[in-house]
Amino acid sequence: MLKHLLIKNYALISELEMEPASGLNIVTGETGAGKSIMLGAIGLLLGQRADTKVLFDEDKKCVIEGSFAIGSYQLKPVFEEEDLDYETEALIRREISPAGKSRAFVNDTPVTLSVLRRIGSYLMDIHSQHDTLRLGSHTFQLRVVDAYANTSDERKAYSEAWQTHKKALTAYETLREEAEKIREEADYKQFLLNELLEANLTEADETEMLEEELRKLEHAEEIKQVLFSAAGVLGKGDEAVTDPLHNILSSLNKIARYSDEYKELADRLNSAIIELEDIGGEASSQEDQVVYDPERTQQVQERLDLLFKLQQKHRVASPAELIEIRNTLDDEASRHADLDNELSRAKSVLDAASKSLNERALKLSNARNKSFTPISKEVGVLLKDLGMPDARLHVESKEVAPGPSGIDEIHFRFSANKGVNPEDLDKVASGGEFSRLMFCIKYIIADKTALPTIIFDEIDTGISGEIALKMVRMMKSMARGHQVVSISHLPQIAAKGDAHYHVYKDNSQSRTISRIRRLSDEDRVEEIARMIGGDKPSQAAYTSAKELINN
Repeated sequence: MLKHLLIKNYALISELEMEPASGLNIVTGETGAGKSIMLGAIGLLLGQRADTKVLFDEDKKCVIEGSFAIGSYQLKPVFEEEDLDYETEALIRREISPAGKSRAFVNDTPVTLSVLRRIGSYLMDIHSQHDTLRLGSHTFQLRVVDAYANTSDERKAYSEAWQTHKKALTAYETLREEAEKIREEADYKQFLLNELLEANLTEADETEMLEEELRKLEHAEEIKQVLFSAAGVLGKGDEAVTDPLHNILSSLNKIARYSDEYKELADRLNSAIIELEDIGGEASSQEDQVVYDPERTQQVQERLDLLFKLQQKHRVASPAELIEIRNTLDDEASRHADLDNELSRAKSVLDAASKSLNERALKLSNARNKSFTPISKEVGVLLKDLGMPDARLHVESKEVAPGPSGIDEIHFRFSANKGVNPEDLDKVASGGEFSRLMFCIKYIIADKTALPTIIFDEIDTGISGEIALKMVRMMKSMARGHQVVSISHLPQIAAKGDAHYHVYKDNSQSRTISRIRRLSDEDRVEEIARMIGGDKPSQAAYTSAKELINN
């Protein structure tokens, strides 16, 4: 609950402090005194946006600070999720600088407005007579049903199944997209792989080898003629140049015994003759191997054309690189086969998660459906007590695709008049009817939720007399388990508060200032008497005020 509220430099408020009681707190004051301004400040504390127009003194910063006792509301997991220090007393502060910069703090830790809104939603609930949009929200209607039906266990089980299903679906979709992408390219890549496999690439330097062979084939006649001539001149025969050399060698051998130098000449010539004859023999052998073969020439040319075409196609410069590409494509083909298996396994996991999700969704939906009739009956009884004897609330559910909150889209249909079928709220309810309907809904779920503080902003507009007394009795009942703050203009309601605060304008200075004070018992009688009889209440008004308080 809210233990202490501080508002500094906001709108007409220079500085305001308030320490609400734990039960029913009543706030009264004349129109324009600052009651709505105080609510605006609390709204900033709960994460609403603001600008520098809210500053009372444009040269100073605005500070709104609230201290909340939260020890019994099981909010530690929420604080841990937001990486915030948890204490049984939470301090929330909002600051707005003259330059327009806004800062928010929870237990002195800076937070974003979204975090502030989340934390604030667990601490306070503000309802005004204009809160019609919220009542018409299917999300809010679902929260009402869940609170009434106490579906916390079912929602927790469903939420776990939803997260599991979400992860399984993401994993499957990611894998499926990858598989689709691979399949889109698979045929072409398989074609490329088959093309390279058919090319039967084995040698990294095959191009160079084929080019050399082609040169020999294309010049076979010339090569054969040159080698034949070389073999004839260097070999053994009538035209061999080695015959005269043998004669010279014989002569040198005769004089070799006279000098080592002559012997060396003889040895060198002998080696030369051997080398020349060997060259001749090799030339003869090579000449025998050279064959003019048009068919082989064509084969080599076609093979080279194929290799050059593949190299150009894959934008590489050698068969070695083609072999590397072939191996990569082969690996990808294997990966494709494995991916199908992975996809199958992921689909099995997703199917199991979907089955679990549907089972828990159905269980949650059934728990909600059981509450529709009790909600309708209880709200109908309360509306009758509040002066709407023919009002009816009908709760319906439309099944939708599974989402974070289940498979139910809740619809509240309402009729305020006899003989009129219930319809969507925005078609049939007036502002006053909305206000009372919302109050009844808040009443029936108050004991089923752990909301520390509930604020009603002139929710009693349009009612009076006995109905006002019934409404304040309901507030008193709510205040047994929650801190309730009611901004009211009715003396019947003001008289029943556990604490009574009066908001007023202070014109004693050069500028009007809004102030608030907790009324003593005597001041309270005075204030309620004024609410009954005006600025100068009669003795009868004082008597009525005392009777309202004492009764």
